[in-house]
Amino acid sequence: MKTFVAKKEEVSRGWYLINAEGQVLGRLASRIARLLIGKDKTTFTPHVDAGDHVVVINASGIRVTGKKLTDKVYYRHSMYPGGLKARTYQQVRDRFPTRPLEMAVKRMLPKNRHQSRRMCRLHIYVGPQHRHQAQNPEVIE
Repeated sequence: MKTFVAKKEEVSRGWYLINAEGQVLGRLASRIARLLIGKDKTTFTPHVDAGDHVVVINASGIRVTGKKLTDKVYYRHSMYPGGLKARTYQQVRDRFPTRPLEMAVKRMLPKNRHQSRRMCRLHIYVGPQHRHQAQNPEVIE
């Protein structure tokens, strides 16, 4: 039996809808990352980008466990001396409600040339409305 190797022309992409209300940030992000990579497909090939589109609604309802609301810190640096900026999870969530989920998913994806393409297939919405009804996304619990 030969080993199956997918080609990018043979890739079929599906659409999935996930309601993030009340779900834990890390567990949700890892599930989304698996869908974006395409690891659950039988035709998974590591060097071919065969993932699906993922639509996330109610991103403002994501919860975190423990004291992460005040203790989890996101850092960024301006590359100038003294340019380290730090914000807590709550500050980031209040200003940009979709950013914590977006950052968690991006950091769970492999750091290669497929990462930016996979992130383009992630669609996150704060409320219950989204613009992808025409694609008939499959609802994931």
